[in-house]
Amino acid sequence: MARMGGEVTIDAPVEEVFDLVADESNEPRYNPRIVRADKVSDGPIGTGTRFVAEPKGMGNRGRMTVEILEYDRPRRLHNIVRSSYMQVDGTLTFEQVGGRTRLRWDWDMRLIGPMRVLSPVLSLVGPNWERRNWEGLKQYMESGRR
Repeated sequence: MARMGGEVTIDAPVEEVFDLVADESNEPRYNPRIVRADKVSDGPIGTGTRFVAEPKGMGNRGRMTVEILEYDRPRRLHNIVRSSYMQVDGTLTFEQVGGRTRLRWDWDMRLIGPMRVLSPVLSLVGPNWERRNWEGLKQYMESGRR
C-alpha cells in the first residue's frame, strides 16, 4: 500500500473548490489523466453518491468507480475508488484561509491483482501524480474558467 498526501492553496472560496471537487464529473476539466467521469447514482451529490470515471488510454478496462463515503460541505470529503487494478481510500479536507482554500489530500492507494507487482513503482510516482492533479485544479480554479 502506498500512502500519499500533500496540500495546495487555491485562490478561490472554499465552497467553490469543495463543490467543484465533490462533483467528480468535473475532474476531466483539471486532470488530463481522466477523460470522462459520469454520476451514476440518483439525487444530489452527498454521502453515497457514485461516479464512474475513465482514465486516459485505459478504455472500459480501466473504468473506476468513485463513491463518496463522507460528505461534510465545505470541509471534508472521504472517497473510495475501485477499479480492476487499484483501490484508493482517501480524504480531502478544505480549509478557508482568508479568501483562499487550503486543500489537503491523504490517500491510501493499493494495486490489486496482477498489477500488484508494480506497487513499488506506485510508491515512487504516485505522489507526483497526485500533486499534478491538485496543481491542475489550482490552475483551473484560478484561471476563471469555472
